[in-house]
Amino acid sequence: MMDSFITKDGRRLRCGYTTGTCAAAAAKSAAFMLLTGGTLKKVQIVTPHGDELELELCDVVLSDKYASCGIVKDSGDDPDVTNGITVYAMVEKTAVPNTVEIDGGQGIGRVTKPGLDQSVGSAAINSTPRRMITEEVMQVCNECGYTGGLKVIISAPAGVEVAKRTFNSKLGVVGGISILGTSGMVEPMSEEAVIESIALEIRQRKALGDKILILTPGNFGSDFLKAVYGIPDDRIVKFSNYVGKALEAAVEAGFKQVLMAGHIGKFVKLSGGIMNTHSKEGDLRSELMSKAAQLAGADSETANAMSGCVTTDEMLRILKEKGFLASTMEELKKQIEYELSARFGGKLEIGVIVFTTGNMELFKTDTAEKWLEEYL
Repeated sequence: MMDSFITKDGRRLRCGYTTGTCAAAAAKSAAFMLLTGGTLKKVQIVTPHGDELELELCDVVLSDKYASCGIVKDSGDDPDVTNGITVYAMVEKTAVPNTVEIDGGQGIGRVTKPGLDQSVGSAAINSTPRRMITEEVMQVCNECGYTGGLKVIISAPAGVEVAKRTFNSKLGVVGGISILGTSGMVEPMSEEAVIESIALEIRQRKALGDKILILTPGNFGSDFLKAVYGIPDDRIVKFSNYVGKALEAAVEAGFKQVLMAGHIGKFVKLSGGIMNTHSKEGDLRSELMSKAAQLAGADSETANAMSGCVTTDEMLRILKEKGFLASTMEELKKQIEYELSARFGGKLEIGVIVFTTGNMELFKTDTAEKWLEEYL
């Protein structure tokens, strides 16, 4: 393939191609070999994004009954766990005319929970890769004048082990990896891909019947919810820094109620309307905490001392020493409720729990307290 690059944060990064592209390219090649009786070393394919790729085949097998081959996945500079695995396609003829049947073999997961791209019991080969496979195989059939049917089995033997390093089992995909991709290409460290994976998990929680969506940025939050409230990890969706995107996804999924728990170091930013809590999007922890302290009645000496702090733990220590901890937390709670209501009022009812190091709860909104009593 001709290398494709993007520039991100000043770095030049090489793009790769998805498992879906590998599956479609392998299926196209195997279909061609089966219908022509010839072998191939390379195959050309155009991704849904419009990129033209020429990919090398490996492990080519051709017999009277079937043809198979593999494509090695190249994720470019993206730290994808599927990088370097081989995705295989085996193609055989069927008696059903003008049809392409697609299924998964070794290393391809099976869907066991509702809310995913494919129905329960199906191979975890998503819609776009299925469409790519079908289009490529049908194109070969048309070129060869073949009007019968073909069955395509996609496999990735290494996927059995690779899947153990993914969230597949939590999402309800067991036994292997998922064949994914919407554009056919992998953009290194793609924010879009991360956000879509969060939205997928939110949609699944809705499909599983959850009345209240439980969100937290990461492991600190899930550990807190488990230790303090006994909420199991599989009920919780982790959104990293993308709190705004996660709440938008909750609205799109049809949720009306959301319970969020987070460390003060991240959730203090919500009081300033910051909906992406990554430091590069805006830190302002000391400024926002100092502002809340002053609104709660703290003197300028206390506020100035806090503005020089690096961590929220140190700010909390100062507030406690000066006797302003409870009042400042009450002010933060009001500001967070205001900002969330301004953005999502009428769409979502949001309960918030804020804690600090050692699973010490600092405050929770009235809504959060009600839901914890009624539902959890």
